[in-house]
Order: sequence, then C-alpha cells, then structure tokens
Amino acid sequence: MHIIDSHFHWWPRSIFDRLCKRSAYPKASVNNKGGYQYMRRAGSGCHLNSWAEWFDLDKQLEYMDSLGHAVDVVCSIGPFSVAFSDMPLAEGRDYALMWNEEMAGAQKKYPGRLWASAAVPLQDTRAAIEVVDDAVNRLGLMGVNLPGSVGADARIDAERLEPFYAHCEKLGLPLFLHPTDVIFQDMLDGYDGALHLSLGRVIEVSVAAMRLILSGLMERHPRLKVVMSHTGGTLPYQAGRMDKNSKAAQLPRPVQDYMRRMYTDTVSPHAAGIKFAIDYYGIDHVMYGTDYPCWDPAPCLKLIDDIPLSAADKQKLFYDNARRILNLALQPKPVREPVLA
Repeated sequence: MHIIDSHFHWWPRSIFDRLCKRSAYPKASVNNKGGYQYMRRAGSGCHLNSWAEWFDLDKQLEYMDSLGHAVDVVCSIGPFSVAFSDMPLAEGRDYALMWNEEMAGAQKKYPGRLWASAAVPLQDTRAAIEVVDDAVNRLGLMGVNLPGSVGADARIDAERLEPFYAHCEKLGLPLFLHPTDVIFQDMLDGYDGALHLSLGRVIEVSVAAMRLILSGLMERHPRLKVVMSHTGGTLPYQAGRMDKNSKAAQLPRPVQDYMRRMYTDTVSPHAAGIKFAIDYYGIDHVMYGTDYPCWDPAPCLKLIDDIPLSAADKQKLFYDNARRILNLALQPKPVREPVLA
C-alpha cells in the first residue's frame, strides 16, 4: 500500500548546533544519546531530550522502506515549534528562516516523497506573516506549525494574531497544532517527565484548540484548516462537556460543530482511541500519522489493522486524506502569490 505519514519529525542538526553556542536561555547541549538536551529556561525540566534518530533523515526513510509499504512523509516540528516564539524576535525570526531553509532542502532532496511545514515566530504578528510568505512562496513549504502557546503566553488566540490566522486561511495553509513543553511543564513536573509527556501535552493541545474555538476564530475564519495532533487530544472524548460548559462564550453554533471541522491523525498507542477519533471526526478528517521517531510506525500499523475498516476507508486514511487535506503536490513548489508588498 502507498502510505503518507502525516505526523513525522526530522530535525536538522544545524539548528541545535547553533543553539549549543547560545549562552542565554533557551539553549541546547549535546547529550549522550546522539542528540541534544534543550533547555528553555533555568531550572526547567528537560523534556526535549532527543536522540540520534531525530537527525538522520536518510536512515529515517530507510526505516520507512523496511515496513513493507511505500511510505511518504510530512515533516512537522512537534514540541520544538514553540522555541521560535520563545526567543527575542530577531533571533526567533532568524532561527525560523534557518529551519525553513533546511526543510526546503529536504523537499528538494526527496521531491514527491517528503513535504515540510514552516516554523514561525509568533511573538510579532507581522513578522509571522512575513516568514509564512517567505516559506510558502520562496521555499515551497506546504503548511505552518502552530505551537500550543506563544512562548510562555497561553493566548494562542490573542486578538493581535487575527491577521496571521486570516492570512493562513487566505493561502489555504494547514496549521499543524502540536503541544509544547511550556504551559503545563511545571504543574506536571517530576517522574522524569512521565506525567507531562503522558498527560501534559495532550491537555495543552486540547486547550489550544478550544481557545481557537471559544475566541470565535474558527467562526470568523470558516476555511481555516487546523490539524490537531494525537487523535484530537482529549476533546473527542469530552465533546459533550465542551458543549455543555461552553455556552458562556456565546458562539452561534455548538462547540462540537467547530471541533468536527478540524482534522487529526492516528497518533494514539491504543486501537480504541484511534477508532474513536475516526468515529467522531469521520473518516474524511483523519490521516495516518505516527509521531515518528517518538512512536514506532510498526505497532501503529498493527493497531490500525485491528480496526474494522473497508478497503475504501483504508485508502482514505493511509493516503487520500493527506493528499486532499494538506494539498500535497507531486513536486512541492511555491505556487501561491505573496500577499504582503
């Protein structure tokens, strides 16, 4: 079967090598696993403690080839996407431009097999829009990474960011909403990161998605394309509660109407969780994704095999949905005109 992994992570070493030279936070250092430990501030838990597999794209794709399927991949940033909004603006912008150049290089190296989305510095709205324009129109990237917070600021729905969301909507760009290691990190500290990694990230992506809904952003921008990671976080499983307790936001429609407009992936090490996401969002809104190298694709494939799906639905889940939802071209190239003069 031809498969597109919609939730795949490759990180370029050049970014982290440069972070290792920073004396101020955030900064990085080489660890003993062939990767880096990333520290966003003094005394923060080191949940971003990567290993060698994150940084060798050729070996990553070799592993995809060993799964018995033709596997294409869509690179998103994951929890590191908040870093670009966690620095002084000039640095955050420079790092984002550097990241995007690396992603564009990977697309050129593997045309039609690899697509990548852009890093953006969200601490300044105009800078975010300019970086998006550069990433899409000059570099040919296909989407935008949306962290669960703007640095330590939980207000991903801040009024000043409205033009950014309007811009992404106008360009038809998918926003990859992924949790970070900021908002809930201290509250869920301890146990060598186990509590935060297992629960904190799922809560954060859910809170961020609800902010986009309750603020009215999803209402005002009906074509905004939000891709929630990790089978929608907690939202599908608490959907009734979201409707019941969200009336104070005075939205014209039930919260679930906006939730179901979002898209999600199969990143849940639990067949029942994957099945519920498919049942809740509908087969047309769910894409195969593995969170590799955080999760091994082999058990993900086995879990999906345990879910009763027709051949037509498997074709959608594994391939067709990603092509349609993410606007994946056979040869990624900049096809949109810039809005900013």
